[in-house]
Amino acid sequence: MTESRTDALIASADAHSAHNYHPLPVVVATAEGAWMTDVEGRRYLDMLAGYSALNFGHGNRRLIDAAKAQLERVTLTSRAFHHDRFAEFCTRLAALCGMEMVLPMNTGAEAVETAVKTARKWGYRVKGVADGQAKIVVASDNFHGRTTTIVSFSTDPEARADFGPYTPGFEIVPYGDLDALRAAVTDETVAVLLEPIQGEAGVLVPPAGYLAGVRELTRERNVLFIADEIQSGLGRTGRTFACEHEDVVPDMYILGKALGGGVVPVSAVVSSKAVLGVFRPGEHGSTFGGNPLACAVALEVIAMLETGEYQQRATELGDHLHHELGLLVGSGAVRAVRGRGLWAGVDIDPSYGTGREISEKLMDRGVLVKDTHGSTIRIAPPLVISKEDLDWGLDQLREVLATAEGSDASDGSDRSQSSGG
Repeated sequence: MTESRTDALIASADAHSAHNYHPLPVVVATAEGAWMTDVEGRRYLDMLAGYSALNFGHGNRRLIDAAKAQLERVTLTSRAFHHDRFAEFCTRLAALCGMEMVLPMNTGAEAVETAVKTARKWGYRVKGVADGQAKIVVASDNFHGRTTTIVSFSTDPEARADFGPYTPGFEIVPYGDLDALRAAVTDETVAVLLEPIQGEAGVLVPPAGYLAGVRELTRERNVLFIADEIQSGLGRTGRTFACEHEDVVPDMYILGKALGGGVVPVSAVVSSKAVLGVFRPGEHGSTFGGNPLACAVALEVIAMLETGEYQQRATELGDHLHHELGLLVGSGAVRAVRGRGLWAGVDIDPSYGTGREISEKLMDRGVLVKDTHGSTIRIAPPLVISKEDLDWGLDQLREVLATAEGSDASDGSDRSQSSGG
C-alpha cells in the first residue's frame, strides 16, 4: 500500500522533531479566512484559530498587505535604534488599552515574564517591599506559558513535572475564590496575576463580580492587578478585553497572540508610566521586540479593533454559538458548556469518549478543534467566520455526539437542521 503524503510528512515530523506536541493527524498546506486545506486537498473548518492568534482569520488581506509593504522597507533594527513604526505602535496600543506606556516583546510567555519582572521591580522601587521578598498571587489551573519561572506556579503536572528547581515568590489560590485571594495578599504582595477567563483550563469564566472584587482588593492593598489577556483579549469575548465585561481596568494588560494577526509573533505589556516607568536602559529587552514588521502588522490589528466591528461579530455570533451549544447540555454526551463570545469549552462525558477522540471524529468530518484536560474540547473560530460556516461546524459536532451516544446518524442530521439557525 502506497504511503500518503500526509502519512509521510507526519512520520518525518515524528522522527525529527521533539515530541512536545501531540497534533491531530492533519497536515495543512494553505488557509484562507476560517478554512484550511491539507496537502491532499481536503478542506477543514478551523474552529480553533491558533488558540486565538488568528482572530482575524487566515491570510487576512489587510494584515498580509501591511506585512508585505513593510517587508519591502525594513524588518529589523533592534532596539539599538529607533524606527519609524515604533512610536505610532506604542501610542495607539496604549490608547486602545486606556494606558500610557507599552513594553513590546514577541511571545506570550515573554510578555508574562516581563510582567513578573515589572511587578517585582515596582514592588521594590515604589511599594517599598524588602529586597527579595516580593510575592505574586496567581490562580490554580492557570496557563501563562511554559518558561521555567512560569511553570513554577503552574498546577498542571504535565507542564510542571521534572522542570525544577522552581522559582519561588508565588502564592497559588483557587480561581474565582475572592476570600482565598484576600487571605493570600500580604504586605509583601506586589501583584495578582490572573486570566480573566482561563483558556487552557477549559474556558473557565469566573463568578460574576470576581474580577471587580479583585480590582477593589488590589487597590485597597496597593497591589498591581495584572490581567493576562493573551487569549481572551483583542475581540475574542465580544469586547476588546475580557475585563470589560465587569467594567474593570487592571493596572497592567499582557497581550499577545491576536496582536500579531497570525502573521508574526507580537506581544506586549501595557501599563501606566508609574509602573512601566521603573525600567532603565539595560534592565530588560528583546532584539526582536517591537521590530518594524511586528509594529506594522500590529498597527493594522489595532486599526481593525478600533472600529468595534470584530467585537460586535464576536458578540452576535458568540450568542448564537452558546445558544446552540446550550441545547446539547444534558443530551447525554455533553455535561457542560462554558465561555463567552466566540469562545467555548465543551465538557464531554468520558463514557462517550475523550476530548481527543471527539476532536479526531470532528477532523474526519472536516472540522478542526482541540482537546484539553482529557474530556474538554475548545471551540474558538476566527471572528471572521460566517454564520453559515459556524452552523455547519455545529452540525458536525451534533452528528459526532449523536454517534457517540449511539443514536442513528440521520436523527443527528435532523436535529442539526432544526436547531442550526
